[in-house]
Amino acid sequence: MSAGTGRKAVAIGGGTGLPAVIHCLLDLGFETSAVVTMADDGGSSGQLRKQLGMLPPGDIRNCLVAMADDENSLEAQLFQYRFPEAESGHVGHALGNLFLAALTDITGSFPEAIASASRFLHARGEVLPSTLADVYLHGIDREGGAHSGQATLAQAPHALARVRLDPACPPAYEPALEAVRAADVIVIGPGSLFTSLIPNFLVSGLADAVCSSKATRIYVCNVANMRGETHGLDAADHITALAEHGLKHAIDVVLVHDPCLAGASVCENGAVEPVVADEPVRHRIELLGIRVVAADLADPNDPVRHSRADLRRTLEGVVS
Repeated sequence: MSAGTGRKAVAIGGGTGLPAVIHCLLDLGFETSAVVTMADDGGSSGQLRKQLGMLPPGDIRNCLVAMADDENSLEAQLFQYRFPEAESGHVGHALGNLFLAALTDITGSFPEAIASASRFLHARGEVLPSTLADVYLHGIDREGGAHSGQATLAQAPHALARVRLDPACPPAYEPALEAVRAADVIVIGPGSLFTSLIPNFLVSGLADAVCSSKATRIYVCNVANMRGETHGLDAADHITALAEHGLKHAIDVVLVHDPCLAGASVCENGAVEPVVADEPVRHRIELLGIRVVAADLADPNDPVRHSRADLRRTLEGVVS
């Protein structure tokens, strides 16, 4: 691990992409906070929201484990343990989600539950919900179809055009705003564009905090599109969607995967649709005043995700 830089970084997003960035920022010595969407309503998180009336714990859990002093520790493994569906009444639940549910009940507060879990895992940074409001995501796809719920939107039959929160403009969690305001580096993504990233910027004040920040603001574009949610969108389209949801003129640098630099292209996997970032697309991005950094970023063993080592190296080049 790199020595501390004395600099602060914030990673904003959700899903499975954010932990990769958290690891990179911690390894680069940043004092790191994660601001996490609260719109998740699928899987274990969705069940716990319905059954217990709590905020969704799944993305918080993943980020806490990424922050753990040792992600291979017994505590971290317990947190990520998922009960087998056919052998338990806790169908599909991750133990960490149940742990956070119990702590919420014991402490009477979701933030206090996160803080307690952070101590349990010896976390090296802060994990912060973007809002404490009970929010649900709604959206319209590019064929005019309306969809409700994060899990449903993620499986939309056509690429999404716009999303909104219900209730609209919920109040931001103040420590999340404070972390953004104090940051020297802000990293958005990677993650599902409309269902993990954008919901954060529909929270009152969060997009404004990023827009007014003097930090280096970096968008880590996905290496592959989601079937449905972002099907057919290129890297410039991703940035346009962020701009249309509050982040106009709020990105300084975008990191894109260039399969031409890779030993094995994401394009070679027929099940994967790459996010196109060729020269014409990069030119469209540059016309927006955004610096484009292209690198081989895909994990050759899992081409829909970023290689942590390559992402760290590329981020280091941008923030050094």
